Amino acid sequence: MTVVVWVVEGTWPACVDAARAHAPEDAEVVLLHVTGHDVADAAHGAFAGLLGRGHPERDPGTRVEHLAAASAESLLQAAAERLGRPCTRVERTGRVEREVVAATEGADLLVLARDGDRARLGPHSLGPASRFVVDHAPCPLLLVWPEPAPDLTTMPPPPPHHR
Repeated sequence: MTVVVWVVEGTWPACVDAARAHAPEDAEVVLLHVTGHDVADAAHGAFAGLLGRGHPERDPGTRVEHLAAASAESLLQAAAERLGRPCTRVERTGRVEREVVAATEGADLLVLARDGDRARLGPHSLGPASRFVVDHAPCPLLLVWPEPAPDLTTMPPPPPHHR
C-alpha cells in the first residue's frame, strides 16, 4: 500500500498525524511537497523585462527558486521527523494541483488537509488547489481538518426549496 501525504505549510502536521493513525505499518509513505512556479516565474519575468538584460547572475527568480527549495526541504524534514517511520520525500515544482494529482498515480491513498475557510463547515473549507485535487485524484482520499472541526451549527442552511 502506498500512502501519499501532501505536505503544505500550515496544515502538514494534521496530515502527518492522520497518516500515522491510519496508514498500516507496512505501508510505503510518501511525503509530497509541491512548490508553485508562479512566484519564481514572476520574479524572472520582471527582472528580464525591466532590469536584467545581459545580467542573468542578478536574476532574483533564481534566488526565489533556491529559497523555495530550501524551505521545501526543511518542511519535508520536519514532516519526516513527525511521522517517525521510514518514508520517501518528494519535492515537485509546477502547477500545484496538477503536480499533486500526477504524484498520486498508482497510490492507494492521498492524505490532505482543508485549506480554505476553516471557521465553518461547507464547500469553502477547500481552497482552489485542494478542490481540484479532490475532484481529480486517481485514488481514495483522506481529507482532514488541520484543527478541530467547526461545530455543526456553522453548516450553511439548505436552499429554501429543500426545507
